[in-house]
Amino acid sequence: MINFPLTEENLLLRQKIRSQMREHRRLLSEEKQRSAVQSVIQHVSIHEKISLAQHIGVFLSFDGEIPTQPLIEYLWQQNKKVYLPVVDPVLEAHLLFVPYHKSTPLIRNKWNIFEPPLEPTQVIPFEKLNILFVPLVAFDKNGQRLGMGGGFYDRTLQKAVSKGPYPIGLAHDCQRVNNFPIAKWDIPLPEIMTPSKIWQRPS
Repeated sequence: MINFPLTEENLLLRQKIRSQMREHRRLLSEEKQRSAVQSVIQHVSIHEKISLAQHIGVFLSFDGEIPTQPLIEYLWQQNKKVYLPVVDPVLEAHLLFVPYHKSTPLIRNKWNIFEPPLEPTQVIPFEKLNILFVPLVAFDKNGQRLGMGGGFYDRTLQKAVSKGPYPIGLAHDCQRVNNFPIAKWDIPLPEIMTPSKIWQRPS
């Protein structure tokens, strides 16, 4: 891992990488996207931690991300309980997780991302999640993750460092970069799953 001082120049570089990676994944064909998620499901099917898990947090894909609905349906078939993130209306840039079923209605939030309605009584305590699939824009071989820039998952992952679910990044192979400027709030992931392989963070 290379640590860069977070100068204005490096902040701009992070933004440039975000733009490039988002463009790369948006250009993937529907066939590539279908193939990508089927490869991910193959990884999931033989993953010991996921096999043992009962409560799994997943995100609904957008902006060229690996399509997660087929993954969610696979998890349902395996009798896993699936939870989706909802933006916390009280704590800024924090996420809550609520159950997701086939009949769950979805609404667009102000970022144009679908999420379930927030029912406070339905929120699962974060530490009861076993696995958390994490979106990302770019990653490197050391498990460093670059997100969209809102800080939602950085704050969520900070909680997972001491308690809570085992986080696994989901990304296309084209989203891997050699390195990028690391911010102090960036939380590396122990695993990042792509169609071609599972990247393990070096110990």
